[in-house]
Amino acid sequence: MTEPCLPPTTPAFAPTSDPLTPVRDITHAHFEAGDQVVVLKGVAGGELWGDSMRVVAPSWHTPTDEDGWRLRDATGGAQTYVTGHPRYLVHLSRRCPDCLIHLRAMEDHLLPKYAGQDALIDCGWYTTTALNQLVHVADARGGR
Repeated sequence: MTEPCLPPTTPAFAPTSDPLTPVRDITHAHFEAGDQVVVLKGVAGGELWGDSMRVVAPSWHTPTDEDGWRLRDATGGAQTYVTGHPRYLVHLSRRCPDCLIHLRAMEDHLLPKYAGQDALIDCGWYTTTALNQLVHVADARGGR
């Protein structure tokens, strides 16, 4: 008698590992009010994609207990303003070495995994809390 063929135990959606953002050492002072930034979220058409936002004002980031930034999403929607930790952000408005190094490392890590795929791929790294705080899955803590 042969064993029945069971379905795989991995869920249909499993976030892609992000070993780079959680250990990124970037300070609150790296960004300023008015900076245009992107929160990298995945890959689309062989390029990284994410949410473009403008840094508005300093804000305490409750999920990480560190200084964060209040961000405005120019496209509006249900989450027009969110608070994010500085390590989640990459400059769009200027080419700074720290952000370029992080961007290149993310490209090197992600683009080969999705080579040849044109679909928009959300890697599932971020969620938004009830307090409108953008939280990386590596920073999420219960009850916050």
